[in-house]
Amino acid sequence: MTAAKRKAFGPPVRKVAFGKIEPQGHRVGIYGPGGIGKTSCAATAPGPVAFLDLDDSLPILLPSLGELDVRRVAGITGWQDMRDALHSEGWDEVKTIVIDSATKAEELALDWTLKNVKHDKDGVVIRRIEDYGYGKGYQHLYETFLQLLGDLDAHVRAGRHVVLILHDCTATVPNPKGEDYIRWEPRLQNPSSGKASIRLRVREWLDHLLYVGYDIECSKQSGGKAQGHGTRTICPQEMPWCMAKSRSLAEQLELTQFDTTLWNQLFAPRA
Repeated sequence: MTAAKRKAFGPPVRKVAFGKIEPQGHRVGIYGPGGIGKTSCAATAPGPVAFLDLDDSLPILLPSLGELDVRRVAGITGWQDMRDALHSEGWDEVKTIVIDSATKAEELALDWTLKNVKHDKDGVVIRRIEDYGYGKGYQHLYETFLQLLGDLDAHVRAGRHVVLILHDCTATVPNPKGEDYIRWEPRLQNPSSGKASIRLRVREWLDHLLYVGYDIECSKQSGGKAQGHGTRTICPQEMPWCMAKSRSLAEQLELTQFDTTLWNQLFAPRA
């Protein structure tokens, strides 16, 4: 057949291949204030649970973890160490990988970026992210951090759950319908331009982003002072006061230490 005739008939027909959808792990993010129980909650995920303990939280929790099958990945001192560990062998028995915390992982990514990503112009010394020029440093850090998500995706495809523990921060939300408002969000890079936002990219990447907060009330009767009893609630859906999402969990849950209700509901097979 001549080239003219092939063009007339259009591109060759490709055969569509169908296959069984293999079960994958879940991508979960948990964020909230320090000390609220995020690490303890992650330790109760389906085990064995392997922690990349960047915040050195496990030694403090060890006496209370009891019989939980929790393991710590040793030797992580920097960004490349973390990536090398995720690419290494020995993960076959692990069911859940926990990064504690992804906020600290971003700091390691920044340190690696400053040391390894050069300026466009020769001879320019990079000490801060702003030294790259307007907006360029944030783009470099964004591209570095995406490598970690790619590493974790390989484990998700292998059937392992991935849990990112994150610190929290308050952020102003633009509101086209009225006045802007403040809510809780994960503490990750989020330039005001919206470009190269690690925070927004991680939210898109996750299957579940859960906010954990203390139950408090503030009324005129209390003189504007917050009151509470120390109870904690997991919020799995977007609310005016917090960024959140879940592909399977709709209702709020009380967070109780070492209770596995969250994981039982989050990973329950669909009917």
